[in-house]
Amino acid sequence: MLEGDWTPESGYRNGLILGRIPDATAVFVASDEMAFGVIRALHQLGRRVPEDISVVGVDDIALAEYCAPSLTTVAQPFTEMGALAVVHLLRHIADPDAAPEPASVEPTLIVRASTAPPPGARP
Repeated sequence: MLEGDWTPESGYRNGLILGRIPDATAVFVASDEMAFGVIRALHQLGRRVPEDISVVGVDDIALAEYCAPSLTTVAQPFTEMGALAVVHLLRHIADPDAAPEPASVEPTLIVRASTAPPPGARP
């Protein structure tokens, strides 16, 4: 596990490390912007995405579809999450002693061109 700060720069720094690990076949990155940095570093090191290493980001920002290769990502339902937060806040304001009602949201995996079966697993 490597740490980043959600910037392309930190993704790039970590990509330079990951790209030097010959057994690495996939990376799950905490944000799409960091994933862009990872992809750039891998490219500069001669690692092909997705042929050598798959990259998955999180957020499904607008640029994810347009980078090369287009980024596989986990889309989060931000509108739904925000609406739930407002509901919880209004309930807490109305009754500060009431326990919050449990709620959950479902992320969606958006599969694009940055992922493939690992080398050796392909027909």
